[in-house]
Amino acid sequence: MSFKRVVVTGMGALTPLGKDVPTFWKNLVAGVSGAAPITRFDAEKFRTRFACEVKDLDMNDYIPRQEARKMDPFTQYAVIAADEAMKDAGFDVEKLDLDKAGVIWGSGIGGLKTFEDEVMNFADGAKNPRFNPFFIPKMIADSASGVLSIRYGFRGPTFITVSACASSTNALIDAYNYIRLGTMNVCISGGSEAAVTNAGVGGFNALKALSERNDSPETASRPYDKDRDGFVLGEGGAALILEEYEHAKARGAKIYAEMIGGGMSSDAFHITAPHPDGRGAYMVMKNALEDAGIRPEDVDYINTHGTSTPIGDPQEIKAIERFFGEHAYQLNISSTKSMTGHLLGGAGAIEAAACILAIRDQVIPPTINHFTDDPEIDPRLNLTFNKAQQRSVNVALSNTFGFGGHNASVVFRKLEA
Repeated sequence: MSFKRVVVTGMGALTPLGKDVPTFWKNLVAGVSGAAPITRFDAEKFRTRFACEVKDLDMNDYIPRQEARKMDPFTQYAVIAADEAMKDAGFDVEKLDLDKAGVIWGSGIGGLKTFEDEVMNFADGAKNPRFNPFFIPKMIADSASGVLSIRYGFRGPTFITVSACASSTNALIDAYNYIRLGTMNVCISGGSEAAVTNAGVGGFNALKALSERNDSPETASRPYDKDRDGFVLGEGGAALILEEYEHAKARGAKIYAEMIGGGMSSDAFHITAPHPDGRGAYMVMKNALEDAGIRPEDVDYINTHGTSTPIGDPQEIKAIERFFGEHAYQLNISSTKSMTGHLLGGAGAIEAAACILAIRDQVIPPTINHFTDDPEIDPRLNLTFNKAQQRSVNVALSNTFGFGGHNASVVFRKLEA
């Protein structure tokens, strides 16, 4: 059977670098760090006291108070990003076939803040079970996709994917497949996370996963640097409008790029650590490019998982060198987590957006905070350290890897008529 083509016609973003796509992209290209001391709660008792929070956010500017109070922050972030994406796509909703429009979202954790608040209230209230009636609907991870479906009246496939930090990339792959198979014409896809909470910071501290560079938060996320000491927790989300190409063309839509492939794999190795040889990372890139029907030498840019952890970064680089061979030295590679922090289940969506914007503007966002070369990493690789680089970008690949050994990659290409 012949597959339908899938294009990106709208984008929205709520990130530590900005509350919309233009601001996010401007700061990303400029190499701005989103890390700062935590303001959500008193973090003095934790080993890590900083994060990449969404800044100066007044929810009343986006969602009426009565609606917002029924949503966990991760759902609020989803609504804000999706509203921007829908507006950007320029739909006349009355002309849409709503039975063939859906929502496939991703979140690694879901309503952590709601769960934490309710459990603490239960404990503080002499264990008197006075739970908020919105507790369960706010907490469950699929609430974001449900709220978005109701908000826009989309009656097609609607669900959420959960695969830790690969969640929103898996969501994009699912949306892509539903559209190219003809099940949907339009899908809101992406992901969001709101894990800058006591439990989020405390839990990742207990895993020794977070940077503890409290004296210099803005330089703490340093992917591929010899002195990296862990990732920086981020929050926010991003939404992409994926649309069947002929459907988009018929309505005269602006098209950012074409999504041409998606790959998945499993490390089958460890619940938190990546495979030491980068086996899963190698396979997911191979699977993504095979699905896209392109060769390794067709890729111009890789937005890596690149979290700034001591064991994670070298394994991904090994996989890139093994899979791309000599072409690895012709690529631009960067980790935008050096600026946004790690949005966990929302990371894949915001990094897919970065790939699409790199194609649009022919510029590679940098990997900031590089101070000391890592002897484990080949210096011939262009990791786009510290400053954005102009170059021809026709094809971009985005990698995301999650606890449990879940790997997902997506491929975007400049639109060819």
